[in-house]
Amino acid sequence: MTFPAQLPIPSEVLKIAKKLEDAGYETWCVGGAIRDNLLGLANHDFDLTTSAPPAEVQKVFKRTVPVGIEHGTVAVLDANNQPHEVTTFRKDIQTDGRHAVVEFGVSLMDDLARRDFTINAIAYHPITHEWRDPFQGEQDLGKKLIRSVGDPNWRFQEDYLRILRALRFSARFEFRIHARTLEAAKANAQGLAQLSAERVRDEWFKGLQTAVRPSKLVALWRDVGATRIWLPELGAGSTEHGAVDKLPRDPVLISAYLAKDPASLLTRLKCSNKDIERGRTIGLWRDKYPDAKDPAAIRRWLAAVGESADDLLTLLPAPRSVLPAVMKVRAANPPLVLKDLAVKGDDLIAAGVRPGPTPSRIWRGVHVVRCNNRVATGGFLPQWRCCPRFGARWLPRRTPNATYRHTTFPFW
Repeated sequence: MTFPAQLPIPSEVLKIAKKLEDAGYETWCVGGAIRDNLLGLANHDFDLTTSAPPAEVQKVFKRTVPVGIEHGTVAVLDANNQPHEVTTFRKDIQTDGRHAVVEFGVSLMDDLARRDFTINAIAYHPITHEWRDPFQGEQDLGKKLIRSVGDPNWRFQEDYLRILRALRFSARFEFRIHARTLEAAKANAQGLAQLSAERVRDEWFKGLQTAVRPSKLVALWRDVGATRIWLPELGAGSTEHGAVDKLPRDPVLISAYLAKDPASLLTRLKCSNKDIERGRTIGLWRDKYPDAKDPAAIRRWLAAVGESADDLLTLLPAPRSVLPAVMKVRAANPPLVLKDLAVKGDDLIAAGVRPGPTPSRIWRGVHVVRCNNRVATGGFLPQWRCCPRFGARWLPRRTPNATYRHTTFPFW
């Protein structure tokens, strides 16, 4: 691989770089956009690194956001209010494996030397079209190799998240990890326990979304020892690898599929309550599919799993005979949740049922009976209002201008 004569730098990024250069500050393009463009992948999110201190960047540009000013990063807003990150040349002077104290006023070489991997330590000058590659990152791109800048043990101990980043890049680009880098990742894996759950979750989810084969990412996490610390619910299994690569790139769905206890895993990663409940439902129902020949069982199943029905159908093992049966029941648009019923608690009270827990019981009984499609004939609703626990009024699914017929049936 050789460097191209120039890169397609967006005009707004070029304007920012030129303004900093005109103010007397050396400015270069760095980061993932350089790497991706060299690999032929579309990425126009170019970051800039400059010799200008953060305060000077804020003076040069009127519209800025101090997104990480303590680490030297200022976002400059362009004419379309799009932010472009500008970071001062820096080097780490102290780190605890999670956070770093940085020093400004250093050179581009010092800035590149603090980066995690050689493929991310390449700089391009957007005006003069010069390249800086002091650690042979371009060669490693050609070799499809993930290699740490300098001593891999030091790199990982500066920030243990870099271990997970190495695994993500390997799975995304299908690169192999250099032997010394992989050995250091395994040796320092215990340090992953120091990371925050949010950073680990973001790295895990991003890895699942970008990997060519998610099964490779899972294998790498297991090999390094990351699953033992953060994803113990994944166990040591390997039979799922063929199937997991066929799933949609939904990180919550894949995590729930792989985990023995999805809710526990998602809780540890501090996912949203919605995602945790989604995982809990998948874990509870993934081995309890309804009989394809029993429409009532399918309605009860759809009512029980709620919004997770699509997830469970995606994970449906072969033979998938229940899938067309579920689609047929869904096409009939049955009332699967309480809000789908035309009758409400207020309707029952208006019909003569005394306020209290009884209307709610009857309402829920209506839903149960409708799911089972079991209706018994009897008198009209006003005839049993003196003894409502033994009956309820059936009304069809709410539809415009519906004509309601009155039927009573036992409540159970």
